[in-house]
Amino acid sequence: MIYRSEKKSSEKALFVINFKNYEEIADSHSIKLAQAASKVAKKHKTQIVVCPPQHLISEVAKVAIPVFSQHVDVAKVGSTTGFVVPELLKKSNVQGSLVNHSEHTISPKEIEEIVARLKSLGMTSIVCVRDVDEATKYARLEPDYIAIEPPELIGSGKAVSKERPEVITDSVKAVKRAENSTKLLCGAGIVSGDDVAKALDLGADGILVASGIVKSKNWEESIEEFALAFTKRRKI
Repeated sequence: MIYRSEKKSSEKALFVINFKNYEEIADSHSIKLAQAASKVAKKHKTQIVVCPPQHLISEVAKVAIPVFSQHVDVAKVGSTTGFVVPELLKKSNVQGSLVNHSEHTISPKEIEEIVARLKSLGMTSIVCVRDVDEATKYARLEPDYIAIEPPELIGSGKAVSKERPEVITDSVKAVKRAENSTKLLCGAGIVSGDDVAKALDLGADGILVASGIVKSKNWEESIEEFALAFTKRRKI
């Protein structure tokens, strides 16, 4: 796992782009978005990760940028038709996964098993949570990241960092109380560099974004705007 750092969060903050299943990234467009992200990451020395749809993940993994899965299952290698198996993802150069996204929730038992399994494989886990209580609960499992995303703000264009800043600050405290290496990402409604800067100011170690990038008219310009918020924080 390459996303650990003892430095302050603004120096090694993580920028995750979830492609979801939007029409905009169908077919070869996923490759183009990943290439735009890779270009910006190199230019601004920013850690950017992309999460393409499962059926495109092997192709996107050929681009010079870290690729995470949008979801993994607890199913094992072998006769498990239709399931997403982490061991096979790793063989396709996938480095981690989102877990329990609000659009694809799983049981607490499955979350615990998947976090442990990803860790055993040397893959990064990002456990998505809806509120501070879930952040408190799942931080104890020591995933690499907790991503706080109030469901009502996802895709709304209203950033949690501005609409409900206390959710971030309270989640930061919750994760710290676990007294382990888990870090906090902020998601839901992030559409501008200012939204990103505010999230970092509130203590987040990075962001998880989807429509704010995928549905923008110019991917490279939007990704760069977000990345500049990270680089500006590094200078403070």
